[in-house]
Amino acid sequence: MRKQTIPTGPFAANCTVLWKDGCGECWVVDPGEDASDIAAFMDEHSLRPALIALTHGHFDHINGVPGLLERYPGLPVHIGPGDIPYVGNKMNAWPPDYEPIDRPATLVGDLSEGFELSAAGLSAKVLSTPGHTPGSVCLLFEDEDGKVLVSGDTLFAGSCGRTDFPGGSMAQMKTSLARLVKLAPETEVLPGHGSVTTIEREASTNPYIA
Repeated sequence: MRKQTIPTGPFAANCTVLWKDGCGECWVVDPGEDASDIAAFMDEHSLRPALIALTHGHFDHINGVPGLLERYPGLPVHIGPGDIPYVGNKMNAWPPDYEPIDRPATLVGDLSEGFELSAAGLSAKVLSTPGHTPGSVCLLFEDEDGKVLVSGDTLFAGSCGRTDFPGGSMAQMKTSLARLVKLAPETEVLPGHGSVTTIEREASTNPYIA
């Protein structure tokens, strides 16, 4: 599995593109903004998106969705059911940098605990990790190339997502982090902001993990 992180928007939210060599299709996770830059990367690598997956519904992780759907009509957009209310909610914006978006007609709230999302030769297990938002999820990929966790705004290198926004909970965040730290130590973590890390590194150095 190949992967590329593309920081997007004023808050540098990481959009992650994942694909298998020779497939021609890819996953786009958390297109927060800059849809044209994401599309340009896919064009450069002769890729077409098979789906969009959202780790949660905050504006800085979803506002690139309309631009991608304009270019790729009918593309399914997957999200945790608990975060559906964020998408298309006019309160979920930060003008003028992040204007409100309309709820996509192709939005599917199927990223529930234990669900396996599969497309374009890739498969990810959905881990429900509330705390940052009620419906936050992480996507766990496990194949012959190793283990990769796309952690959204649950787990960062040396930190974790904020819990002081509406719907956030530090108690839930601590429970979610305690669960993630039990994953295989060698698991590579691709967070929603900041640099790549590993479960092993976070288990030993992250101050939010007991």
